[in-house]
Amino acid sequence: MRYFPIFVDLKDRRVVVVGGGEEATRKIRLLLKTEAVIEVVASELHPELSANPRIRWAAKDFSPDLLDGAALVYSADKDLNPTVSAAAQARGIPVNAVDEADISTFIVPSIVDRDPVVVAIGTEGTAPVLAQGIRARIDGMLPHGLGKLAARAQSLRDKVASIVPHGNRRRAFWQEFFFGGPRAALEGGDEVAFDLALNDALFNEGKPAAGRVSLVGAGPGDPELLTLKAHRKLQEADVIVYDRLVSPAVLELARRDAVRIPVGKTPFEPSPRQSEINDILLREAKKGLHVVRLKGGDPYIFGRGGEEQAALEAAGIPVDVVPGITAALGCAASAKLPLTQRGQNRSITLLTAASEHGVAEHNWAALAQPGQVCAIYMGVNAAGDVAANLLSAGMSPATPVTIVENGTLPTERVIETTIGSVWDAIHTRGVSGPAIIYVGLPSDRAAANIVPFPVREDIRDAILRAAS
Repeated sequence: MRYFPIFVDLKDRRVVVVGGGEEATRKIRLLLKTEAVIEVVASELHPELSANPRIRWAAKDFSPDLLDGAALVYSADKDLNPTVSAAAQARGIPVNAVDEADISTFIVPSIVDRDPVVVAIGTEGTAPVLAQGIRARIDGMLPHGLGKLAARAQSLRDKVASIVPHGNRRRAFWQEFFFGGPRAALEGGDEVAFDLALNDALFNEGKPAAGRVSLVGAGPGDPELLTLKAHRKLQEADVIVYDRLVSPAVLELARRDAVRIPVGKTPFEPSPRQSEINDILLREAKKGLHVVRLKGGDPYIFGRGGEEQAALEAAGIPVDVVPGITAALGCAASAKLPLTQRGQNRSITLLTAASEHGVAEHNWAALAQPGQVCAIYMGVNAAGDVAANLLSAGMSPATPVTIVENGTLPTERVIETTIGSVWDAIHTRGVSGPAIIYVGLPSDRAAANIVPFPVREDIRDAILRAAS
């Protein structure tokens, strides 16, 4: 983003417009919607300008000192644009030279005006017709009475602040005001109904706040895989307690002023204990806040959502759960790996390779049976131990393995190998990011980012010796 959008307070401030023709008139029509003091420098004025008492004809000929003290400068005289721009910039005054972005320090967006509600659409000068098209659509969407509603909200702000606590409760009140009963009554011109709806909203949200926690699945990483409900929770949150595997792009969708508390666990590094995370959730919720516990994947699939839910409910904190696309499903879809397929496999086991005490224990003999398919979470560092257990239980060393690293993200890699060479593949390819290891999924795909690894008897034997 090259141009940063801002709204400038022009009340009782001078804006100088150089030029008095049609281009200048278009800019002045917009400026007349503000409370600016408008001065024009031009040899002659457009009839529309000369008839308007708000416009002061400052001079016929331009001189740089006419810009002194101005808040903004517009130049709509092609011959003078470079001179005016240089004079304004020398004085530190923002300047717009019409149709000459290279000598302008600001550009003017397309505007939808529902004063005091103003929507500005900009394309950084690259596609003005697109901006106009977007403006037309938004203009059709917004009722003309929206400004009246916003003005009424401004007159109520002190009253609302004295009754409704700051934070999520106040946002909930304004949500109801702008999109619920008060708005409907005001648009219908029914002041009695408006007062009743307003008082109901004030009573409902003015009651003592009760904290709550939402356990929200953020999916495997791609923000477009976030559910609509998860997105809404991120917009409502007062506090977001998030894991290391939650992508920055997902956090970008959260409310800007929500407090963010990272509690991610990093392998082999000091990390918050689960009991400490539970304490954080309890502490914030007991303040009467809406806390979102944001987890990669799904809260109930190796996300310890059940442990957090139990701790919160034991303390009387309301909990709701928003499921997410778990990594095994998201990564398989991104890598085009059918997890079940007629004639090949009719089931899949999701398992974790890690536990609090090291490598997780499973029924390796059952998992090693021909035709069994499993998706292994948290398996990169424990892949050698997992392979050793499966090989010891009788799994063929040629059993196919697919590793999907950073699944659904732009950095995704897919590596095909076998259970006999999985440890070699992980180290040879430098797999370090979050990965799902699929064991037993047949694949005949060919893609540029897939690197096949053959069975390595020496690696397999080394894995078996290490486990014995």
